[in-house]
Amino acid sequence: MPRVLLIEDDRAVREGVALALRRQGHDVAAAETGEEGLERLRSFRPDVVVLDLMLPGMPGLDVCRAMRALDQTLPILMATARGDDVDIVVGLEAGADDYVVKPVQARVLEARIRAVLRRVTAAASTEGGIPKIDTYGELAVDRAGHSVTWRGVPVPLAPSELRLLLTLSAAPGQVFSRQQLLEAVWEHSYHGDARLVDACVGRLRAKMGEPSREPRYIQTVRGFGYRFVSP
Repeated sequence: MPRVLLIEDDRAVREGVALALRRQGHDVAAAETGEEGLERLRSFRPDVVVLDLMLPGMPGLDVCRAMRALDQTLPILMATARGDDVDIVVGLEAGADDYVVKPVQARVLEARIRAVLRRVTAAASTEGGIPKIDTYGELAVDRAGHSVTWRGVPVPLAPSELRLLLTLSAAPGQVFSRQQLLEAVWEHSYHGDARLVDACVGRLRAKMGEPSREPRYIQTVRGFGYRFVSP
């Protein structure tokens, strides 16, 4: 039973969303503030977090950053009261894997939760049961073990970051449009959500030590999307 930590200050929204998630079979812990949410994170050990962006006291963005400092791989879904591009991009850059716009529709939230959990648990392809580890210069991608190392040092990646790297590196040199990556990684079909791709590429490059102007591995194809280049 997937465990969901819901952090939402509006009591009516919190209770309504929690009820809807429980009806879908989730074990739900609810918190009213960011501080309470961080405490519940340690004791409840959720599989995914649904985090309201606008919180009293500790802002949602700070909560997201604090959670990422504690656990780089924990899936975080951000809930925002506005579909404002700036709010969404800032939240994604803070480490959120995905987002939903309030008022939250139960079916949309459930679909996003299922999708992000699939990114965590989906088994990568192997040949004959033998783990497949691909090496690209100083970067090693373990497709079976879902782990990445840079110069022998493990690189902790959030679910969306790992899935994006696996998708791009599986076909070096191939150019992927933002829409293709959106559908492959996030399982979305909305063109407006291309900002998910751009924010995730930025986080992934930073973790891999990629220079922003001349990235070595993940290159931007202007006006189209991205491609992975093997040194």
